[in-house]
Amino acid sequence: MKYIYRIPLSLLLLFMAGGTQLVAQAEQAVDPHGMEKILGNTLVWVIGIVIAAVFGALLYVVNLLMEAQKLRLLAEHGVEVLEKAGVAKREPWWKRLNQQAWKLVPMEKEKDILFDHEYDGIRELDNSLPPWWVAMFYVTIAFAGAYLIYYHATDYGVDQATEYAMEMERAEEAVQAYLAKQADRVDENNVVTLEDPKDIALGETIYTTYCVACHGTQGEGGVGPNLTDQYWIHGGSITDVFKTIKYGVPEKGMIAWNTQLRPAEIQKVASFIMTLVGTDPPNQKEPQGEIYEATPTDASTATDKKEDAIIGMNQ
Repeated sequence: MKYIYRIPLSLLLLFMAGGTQLVAQAEQAVDPHGMEKILGNTLVWVIGIVIAAVFGALLYVVNLLMEAQKLRLLAEHGVEVLEKAGVAKREPWWKRLNQQAWKLVPMEKEKDILFDHEYDGIRELDNSLPPWWVAMFYVTIAFAGAYLIYYHATDYGVDQATEYAMEMERAEEAVQAYLAKQADRVDENNVVTLEDPKDIALGETIYTTYCVACHGTQGEGGVGPNLTDQYWIHGGSITDVFKTIKYGVPEKGMIAWNTQLRPAEIQKVASFIMTLVGTDPPNQKEPQGEIYEATPTDASTATDKKEDAIIGMNQ
């Protein structure tokens, strides 16, 4: 029974630390931010504590049995016999375990473990490494083996490349969600002309769906005014066009499209309309309104709006 004290506690630490890591990695692929991960880690630690408690109780019972055996031998053979056998003077188990782990050498015997070399009058003792350091060393070896098997020999672990790809996908989703929120904040005070072909194509789709009936397939006009010439009734800047689409012109029969289109969609269709100016399609409706000419002030304002939008996205 005396060898019960040599059971490596490092195995218990490996179970608790390694088990926590495995549970955390397994739960991350399913629910990286849920309660299952927390509960799984808690369960591992509870099991580890229970094992430690059982191990401690076992050591305590063994110690009681050894003390009882010592008392029985003392009663049968007397103190002198036990002292000769080295039993009566035996130290408590925790002291023996501590001395065995540290391999302590009495000061009067340190000359036996003294190295021959000397540096600046200093000589070195060949002491054993601390048991906690040795335990940690073996734990790292065992953990490395478990890590290698879990991540490279099974399908349970997620390697770094896959985890990086997953993180990039989540980041891209977050960016797109953020940009969608930013796009919905567009109004007549900060709207700018979009130049991305994808945005223009989406604007064309919206125009074909809602605007062709009044303004023609090529913007030549019909019930509504011509959108391809230099004449504008309510202004020809991107701000004016955005505002006209958003609030409509009820007295002329144009509804307010802000009840059916999002601000980002109004910006896209307004940007598409700006591309129609000067296309000179056939069957154009007669000019209406006044000639609109962009001024340096309009260009400066558009630049400021773009800079404000970029700053807003970076914040």
